[in-house]
Amino acid sequence: MTRRYFGTDGIRGRANKFPMTAETAMRVGMATGMSFHRGNHRHRVVIGKDTRLSGYMIENAMVAGFCAAGMDVFLLGPIPTPAVAMLARSLRADIGVMISASHNPFYDNGIKLFGPDGYKLSDAIEQEIEEMIDGDLDQALATSDGLGRAKRIDGVQDRYIEFAKRTLPRAMSLTGLRVVVDCANGAAYKVAPNALWELGAEVITINDEPNGFNINEDCGSTHPLALSRKVHEVRADIGIALDGDADRVVIVDENGTVIDGDQIMALIAETWHQAGRLNGGGLVATIMSNLGLERFIKDKGLDLHRTKVGDRYVVEHMRAHGFNVGGEQSGHVVLTDFSTTGDGLVCALQVLACVKRAGKPVSEVCRKFEPVPQILKNVRFSGGSPLETDIVKEAIRDAQSTLGASGRVVIRPSGTEPLIRVMAEADDRTMVEKVVDELVGVIGETRSAA
Repeated sequence: MTRRYFGTDGIRGRANKFPMTAETAMRVGMATGMSFHRGNHRHRVVIGKDTRLSGYMIENAMVAGFCAAGMDVFLLGPIPTPAVAMLARSLRADIGVMISASHNPFYDNGIKLFGPDGYKLSDAIEQEIEEMIDGDLDQALATSDGLGRAKRIDGVQDRYIEFAKRTLPRAMSLTGLRVVVDCANGAAYKVAPNALWELGAEVITINDEPNGFNINEDCGSTHPLALSRKVHEVRADIGIALDGDADRVVIVDENGTVIDGDQIMALIAETWHQAGRLNGGGLVATIMSNLGLERFIKDKGLDLHRTKVGDRYVVEHMRAHGFNVGGEQSGHVVLTDFSTTGDGLVCALQVLACVKRAGKPVSEVCRKFEPVPQILKNVRFSGGSPLETDIVKEAIRDAQSTLGASGRVVIRPSGTEPLIRVMAEADDRTMVEKVVDELVGVIGETRSAA
């Protein structure tokens, strides 16, 4: 079923344009509050946000909506997405809300919703909320004496820092490690450097001065070049790049080479398997993870399960089948021993623990497999369904036939932008480039014709 508001990671769009308007945000708060109004207890919601300018507008609109639905609102201020999920459980809230467009530029924003268990909402619940947003909400609003209250709560950043630190063994210290952390001018600009420093690391911080406009701007996990340069400049042992809401991370080794989510998952899965703590007999990744990861996992006698793109689909599969390691190539890594969603800081701490135990350079510890050549290109479209045409379907079949059993073709619409993502991978890079270029051409022509 086509959905009007929710994509693969909540609701997202250009700030002050549908659906990311104040009016819609208020109605989302009203509808979500009503949907989770269960029982006679005093209902509460926690709301966090990242550092983008439009967060003020969306936050206040949602406060109005939730209060109208009879829910008390606890405002957390700028804080990582995984902290919202953790605090929803810790503070016994009925709902957790993160106002963020993750790795997108400042002019976008989004709304991520968590249930009382700290997990993102299922498709079925999101569909229920969608129907209520466009329905008649007035009949179910709270009475005049049942309106909610709103207040800001202090100390939440310290609570999250302590939570993150406790994911490491009590005796673990990061003393002796020089760490550069790129905060992407986002939600973790305070908590990440402080947590690393408290654990004993020498910390050099970059992109930790948000101004409402510079979140993710040429920095963070999607733009790690600045981090690579800084690691070289200060001769650091490791670089850590978070994104705007700190639910993803990529690593930079001492040579400035980027280590993506696939390599991180391989490292943690292997380490936990050797320690006897890996559950499920493998890990869960998406259709976009590199074929090299799949081969590495199989060589270890483990299984790689793939889901559609979106960390919540990874988490759903992990919960259903008993896995405790999963994630995405982009750096959304979910470790359900600790968190209910991707947590960039906690994941980085697990990598640092592996480096510390090994006593070897990050380049040796974190480079677990040679990635298969993989090329991803985007085709922008507006309206229509290019992938449903016969000519595109035939081109996709031909591309997969060209690559054969040793390669993969993945074509999918983006869940957050008007893009068709075209990905192919195989051992022969020249062949992969040819296949991707041909597919991009066919889809582009179909889009133009439409």
